[in-house]
Amino acid sequence: MAKGTVFIDGESGTTGIGIRERLTAMPDVALKSLSSDRRRDPEARRDIMAEVDLVVLCLPDDAAKESAAMAKSLGNKAPKVLDASTAHRIDPDWVYGFAEMAPGQADRIANARFVANPGCYPTGGIGLLRPLIEAGIIPADYPVTINAVSGYSGGGKGMIADHETSGGPAFELYGLKLEHKHVPEIAQYGGLTRRPIFVPSVGHFRQGMIVSVPLHLDLLNSKPTGADLRAVLRDRYAGCDLVRVMDTPADGKLEPEALNDTDRLELYVHANEKHRHAVLVARLDNLGKGASGAAVQNIGLMLGLHTGVGAREMADA
Repeated sequence: MAKGTVFIDGESGTTGIGIRERLTAMPDVALKSLSSDRRRDPEARRDIMAEVDLVVLCLPDDAAKESAAMAKSLGNKAPKVLDASTAHRIDPDWVYGFAEMAPGQADRIANARFVANPGCYPTGGIGLLRPLIEAGIIPADYPVTINAVSGYSGGGKGMIADHETSGGPAFELYGLKLEHKHVPEIAQYGGLTRRPIFVPSVGHFRQGMIVSVPLHLDLLNSKPTGADLRAVLRDRYAGCDLVRVMDTPADGKLEPEALNDTDRLELYVHANEKHRHAVLVARLDNLGKGASGAAVQNIGLMLGLHTGVGAREMADA
């Protein structure tokens, strides 16, 4: 018998579809939906929100703000809300939904009424940077540069159509006005006081992601080795089901699709001690831990169904 009821507002989009597929494998969750002709009806949406325990917003930012306000207006019938858009990610009234980000974060998510699901790129960037900044190794004002590549599914319906109908470019830099919407959350939750330079790109593959941060080791506090960086990350994520600090591949290569269809996040430290250079790397599925997988992990926490393990692990338990 279900222990929680969920309505996905915007279930026909890429993230909404991914969340729905994962939730159908969880017997403790009951999904409620509106027919396609009623999904834009404010009264129908308000009524169904009053019937469920949790609403997931898979909408553009402005629509997500309107939907969140609608849910809040229900008073004692108001459901919990998980927002998958960027609308509330740095809002102080919303809890950031990266359960492994800091000690106690999973509990904060579990006790919150309003949770903002993280962005895919920030999940990798914050996962790498925050532990090292909190440990005092990377200065908070370090001039961080973040490079990343994602599969085209992260670009929404238009980009998906371009790649799947006409082939799309093999590789493309974008966001070169340096105003990408993910930068504020990377800075805020990563612990940076200097705005990072973020250079995203998209490749001609459907899903998968790599986020990388180059470092000059001699410009860091205490002049650490690569092993020092790796030890800090391993200490932070010890015992985490979904976040794993990996050994450096012997061939010095990483490809972005290896974690597709999983909800895992892998972190690497590649270092050259001779030149005192290092590159931090995060690998994840932009549709898994970068979107739908993280959302379902947060849904489980918010409904009291688990304490931080991944949705697929719960479904298999």
